[in-house]
Amino acid sequence: MKFGVVIFPSKKLQDLANSYRKRYDPHYSLITPHLTLKNAFEATEQDVVPFAEKLRKIASNTNAFTLKTTKISSFQPVNNVIYFKVEPTEELTKLHNEINQEFSEQNLEYAFVPHITIGQKLSNDEHSDVYGSLRMKRFDHEETIDRFHLLYQLENGSWTVYETFRLGKE
Repeated sequence: MKFGVVIFPSKKLQDLANSYRKRYDPHYSLITPHLTLKNAFEATEQDVVPFAEKLRKIASNTNAFTLKTTKISSFQPVNNVIYFKVEPTEELTKLHNEINQEFSEQNLEYAFVPHITIGQKLSNDEHSDVYGSLRMKRFDHEETIDRFHLLYQLENGSWTVYETFRLGKE
């Protein structure tokens, strides 16, 4: 099975992201707008039990933190992904690093750039048009993050929550 670890932002930010994802993200119907903490990985249900226990411990030792977006950015020329840029904070980076240290045998493909994808798999021309029209707009949004989620992928390709982890001592 495929698993992943994400933060789901507030409904307000999800609705804003989905207003773009409907048109520009072929994964729109497969997963809610999210910030990826741990990329998709293969594991059995038995393997994921101790990983979930470690996530529980990480969550209890991590305080709630502020997620802030201000603008749209892109991973061009690496790939044609357009996203809400999430301001990296010490707490967010620490959370990402701790989760990924649990799977040190899996190499991280890219450096951690906190973001919420709003468009992907675009042609070069489409990317240029969409990014050109959005990059000058401000997308000021701030909210408190107090949980993250372990997801698993269903047979139809969509993702659903396996377990939710609240930050801080319960």
